[in-house]
Amino acid sequence: MKSSVSVKHNVDVPDRGGYSSTPEMGVHQFTESTYERNLAYIESYREEMAIAVRMLDPQPIVAAIDILFDAWVRGSTVFAMGNGGSASTATHFACDLTKWTAVEGKKRFRVLCLNDNIPLVSALTNDEGWATVYAEQLQAWLAPGDVVVGFSVHGGSGQGNAGPWSQNLPAAMRLAKEHGARIVGFAGDTGGLMLEIADACIVVPTVNPSRITVYTEGMHVVLHHLVCDRLRERIVDS
Repeated sequence: MKSSVSVKHNVDVPDRGGYSSTPEMGVHQFTESTYERNLAYIESYREEMAIAVRMLDPQPIVAAIDILFDAWVRGSTVFAMGNGGSASTATHFACDLTKWTAVEGKKRFRVLCLNDNIPLVSALTNDEGWATVYAEQLQAWLAPGDVVVGFSVHGGSGQGNAGPWSQNLPAAMRLAKEHGARIVGFAGDTGGLMLEIADACIVVPTVNPSRITVYTEGMHVVLHHLVCDRLRERIVDS
């Protein structure tokens, strides 16, 4: 038997998103105060993201596009990597760099995402440790002219309950340098170790310290779309 739940609105706009619940009655009531708080949060989010966009340094973005375009010209391989939410961004970037830049009659980008092979990642983590999980994979593939692209909110710096964050990223980047590969970083906060190691490091400015992760990960998706779309234009024009 299906149960029905009534919804009562006590504000003028019927589609406002906030509500308070009264479990004993099974009734959800939309409240003006919740709506206004939601609206205030949305407005602050929009304003702060707009500030971050205006503060972005375009030079490392230009450099990243040039490095990746040169890899396409050479037929070199691009490797993407990240941890947590940044792992999904690395996968997304590898997808877009492969598919969106594909132009009829032109050669294709060679792209691999190092965090996508879950059995291999878990095996390497189990046997060798998390800190070398990406460097271990690169050992077999790296060649001069290849590009390693890393995504990280804190750029491989900082520490949490499990110890230092994302040490597998700078380890892979150092190995790449030793093999003559180039490095592109997408970071936030201070840029961390990525800013020191990378040939081009795009750092999302910190506008609100309490939202570093939210803004940085969101902006990384916007930025990698920018990079891939510009690369597509250059390939079309080449």
